[in-house]
Amino acid sequence: MGELVVLRADASAVDWALEREHAWPQARRLWWWLWSCCPGLGWARLNRLWAQYPDPAMAWAAPGAELGRLLGLPARGVAALERFRGQWGLEPLKAAQAALRQQGPLLLPGDQAMPEAVMELERPPLALHWCGRGSLWAPLRLRQAVAVVGTRRPSPHGLAMAEAIGAALAQGGWPVVSGLAEGIDGAAHRGCLARGGRPVGVLGTGLDRVYPRHHAQLQRRVAAEGLLISEQPPGSSVQPGHFAARNRLQVALARGLVVVECPEASGALHSAHLAWTLGVPIWVVPADASKRSAVGSNRLLGDKASPLLDPAELLHRLGPGPLLGGGSAKAPAIRPRSCSDPELLEAVGRGASLEQLCLALDQPVAAVSSRLLALELAGAVRAQPGLCWQAT
Repeated sequence: MGELVVLRADASAVDWALEREHAWPQARRLWWWLWSCCPGLGWARLNRLWAQYPDPAMAWAAPGAELGRLLGLPARGVAALERFRGQWGLEPLKAAQAALRQQGPLLLPGDQAMPEAVMELERPPLALHWCGRGSLWAPLRLRQAVAVVGTRRPSPHGLAMAEAIGAALAQGGWPVVSGLAEGIDGAAHRGCLARGGRPVGVLGTGLDRVYPRHHAQLQRRVAAEGLLISEQPPGSSVQPGHFAARNRLQVALARGLVVVECPEASGALHSAHLAWTLGVPIWVVPADASKRSAVGSNRLLGDKASPLLDPAELLHRLGPGPLLGGGSAKAPAIRPRSCSDPELLEAVGRGASLEQLCLALDQPVAAVSSRLLALELAGAVRAQPGLCWQAT
């Protein structure tokens, strides 16, 4: 499989691979989150700020006019920045720490658990909010998942194939990544859940919203049995661009992409083109050439995509998934809910990160992650903010 080749938009950006050799100190993590909440500051401007002020506290104390020139902010942008700093005061870290706790679990660019493929995107997320089974971040960091995408208005054949693909991937031990949208997304996740799999829903809204509304039960099930991810903070308004932006995250987390059915104008085609750029293999389910809902996906077959006639072909090509014994991650099989793992529970103690547990047990990330997931399923441990675990 090809490696990521998309370059960052800002050549002066922080070298995130170097930054993440060691986890960010807590203060630096708080400063990043605080500045990322400032109106008008996106990825490029935050990196410029980070490069200019090695001590983030100096940036907070800098004159507004100076920051405006550095960041290229218009007068109204400088005024918004000043109002933002005024709301937090001269020493904002204590208040920021309390506010961050209210956000729930999230990953920031300097966190060791942040997937490197996500940070290599042209426009990485400022933060990833999540809820569910934190152990699934380990296979996602290694891009050991499969993304399934398609139209919101599929044919009965498309729906049936999406469910069958989700079920087959679940049986093969592969996390199923999709967007929890109407149609193909929801069908893939239902199929995954029906076989006891681990769905990963990448949302275009904050985690506190459900879209479409009738997917409330499905979204709860994905959070309970798998993982929900969003780069939008809680309370964010719903914007059409957010749904398009999530496509890049789905592809960056995936070993392969399956396009089940989509018309000519579809976000699934954007996902496919991004997958080609990133070297991610693409499979397409062939459909009736007369159906408008499949014109876009059928045309992908004339490019670089491979036809997928039987979901079992995916498992033949991909091999066992990371959640099965003998998979590419060399992870042991997940044990039933009544499992007991006293060695791991002792290592977790009152709290430990994934990296600390790997060092304590002298095992690779995939093996420890699988054991953690088994304990999570048994209710013996729970994930904490910052991707740490605590015994219940």
